[in-house]
Amino acid sequence: MSETLSHWINGQSVAGGSGRTGNVFNPAIGEKIAEVPFASVDEVARAVAAAKAASPEWASTPAIRRARMIFKFKELIEANMNEFAQIVTREHGKVLSDAMGSITRGLEVVEFACGIPHLLKGEFSEAVGTGVDSYSMRQPLGVVAGITPFNFPAMVPMWMFPISLACGNTFILKPSEKDPSAANYMAELLKEAGCPKGVFNVVHGDKIAVDAVLEHPDIAAISFVGSTPIAEYIYATGCSHGKRVQALGGAKNHAIVLPDADLDMTSDALVSAAYGSAGERCMAVSVAVAVGDKAGDALIESLKPKIEQIKVGPGTDADSEMGPLVSKVHLDKVRGYVDHGVSEGANLVMDGRDLKLQGYENGYFIGPCLFDHVTPEMKIYKEEIFGPVLSVVRAPDYDAAVKMVNDHEFGNGTAIFTRDGDAARDFASQAEIGMVGVNVPIPVPVAYHSFGGWKRSLFGDHNMHGMEGVRFSTKMKTITARWPTGIRSGVDLSFPMMG
Repeated sequence: MSETLSHWINGQSVAGGSGRTGNVFNPAIGEKIAEVPFASVDEVARAVAAAKAASPEWASTPAIRRARMIFKFKELIEANMNEFAQIVTREHGKVLSDAMGSITRGLEVVEFACGIPHLLKGEFSEAVGTGVDSYSMRQPLGVVAGITPFNFPAMVPMWMFPISLACGNTFILKPSEKDPSAANYMAELLKEAGCPKGVFNVVHGDKIAVDAVLEHPDIAAISFVGSTPIAEYIYATGCSHGKRVQALGGAKNHAIVLPDADLDMTSDALVSAAYGSAGERCMAVSVAVAVGDKAGDALIESLKPKIEQIKVGPGTDADSEMGPLVSKVHLDKVRGYVDHGVSEGANLVMDGRDLKLQGYENGYFIGPCLFDHVTPEMKIYKEEIFGPVLSVVRAPDYDAAVKMVNDHEFGNGTAIFTRDGDAARDFASQAEIGMVGVNVPIPVPVAYHSFGGWKRSLFGDHNMHGMEGVRFSTKMKTITARWPTGIRSGVDLSFPMMG
C-alpha cells in the first residue's frame, strides 16, 4: 500500500485539496510507493500568505537567534543522517553513500549560514562630509521561493533555504514531484529546531504550482536548478513579474586530458565523475577530450577495465556503486541517446543498455556506457544526456581542445588533467566556464565559495550559496546621516557634495 504525502504550510502537514496527484516510484524495483499532491493556485497562495504573515517578525528577529535555529537544524540533520539518506535513496535511487555525501555537501551550506551575523555586517565610513557618516546594511527581501530538481532532493534545497532563512526571509520550497519526501523531512526537522510557523513551507506539484509561484505578487525572489529550457522559462517569467531570479540550467562538462596527465589518476577521476549518481549530476563529466590519438587510445584502454568493475545495483545494497535512473521515462530517454550515438557513427566501446539484475528486473537500470570517436556534430555531444554515458572526443592539440570547450553552448563546469602548470594556469584563465578543475573532475565549490556556470548554464546575475547566496537573499541599503551640531549651512539647491 502506497503512502499519501502532504504539503507543509504554516508549520504543519496539510493534505492536498486539488484532487490532482502524482505517483512516486522506487526506481530500484519500478514500483509505486507514494502519491504526492499537486498544489492548485489557491494552495500555493495559502502557503505564500503564511510566509508573508510570518515575514515581519522573522525579519526583525536578531540574526544571532536566526543562526541558533539554523545551528539546531544542522545538529538534527547530523543526528538523523542515516534516515535522511534512506529517504533520498528510496525515491531517487542513488546509492546510500552518494546520498549521504550529497546531504553532507548541503550541510556545509547550513554550516555557512550559521555564520550569518558576521556575513550580514555592513560597511561604515566616518566623516564622509563635515559631521556626516555613511553606512550600509543588508535587509531581507521578504518571501523567497525555491524550485528544485530530482537529482539532489536534499542538497540543492539546502543550497537555497538555509541562507535565505538566516538572512531573515521566509521561504516556499517546490521540490521535484519525483522524490518529494526529503523536502517534507527537512520541514519537520526545521520545526523541531524551532522554526516559527510560516517561515518555511513546502508545496508539491507540477507546472501549475510552478507558474503560481512565478506569478504570485508577494514572492520577491526565486531560485531554480534544472534543465536549461526550464531555467530560461523560469528566468523570463519570473523577471516579467518583477522578481529577482537565479536560474541554474544544464551542462555538458568537458575534461581535457593532455598527453602528460597521470593516466591512472585521470581515468579513476573520469569514471567517478561520469558514472557517480548514474550520471544524474549537472557537474558530471560527460565528455573527455583527449589531446592526440595516442592519448585517446591510452585513455580508452585505461577506462575500460575500471568501468567494467562498476557494481550496479539497488542503492540500499552496500556493495552497489551505481544505482538506477530516477524514472522509466528518463531510462528510455538515456537509452534513446545511446541508440542515437550508435546511429551517428560513434564507437560504442561499452554498452550498458541491456543490463538486467536478478530480482530487480523492473528497476530503471542501465549500465555504464562509453563512446569513442565522438565528434562535435553529434547529438550525444551537443545535448545533456544526464545519464551514465561518457563520450571520448579526440582533439589534435591543446588549442583545439580549449576551443571545443569554449564553443559549447553550456558553461557549467570543466576540468583539465595535466602535470604542466603553465597549461593548467592558461586553461583556468581561458576557459569560458563558470567552474574549473585542475586535476579535479567535479569542481563544485565549497560552501563558502559560490556555485554557478556561464553561458546557457546560468540565467541571472547571482551564483548559488557562499557570499553570492547572501547577496541574492538580501537588498542593500545605504544610510547617510548627519546629526545637529549647531552648524547652520543654509539652503543650497546645488548637487550635494560631501567633501
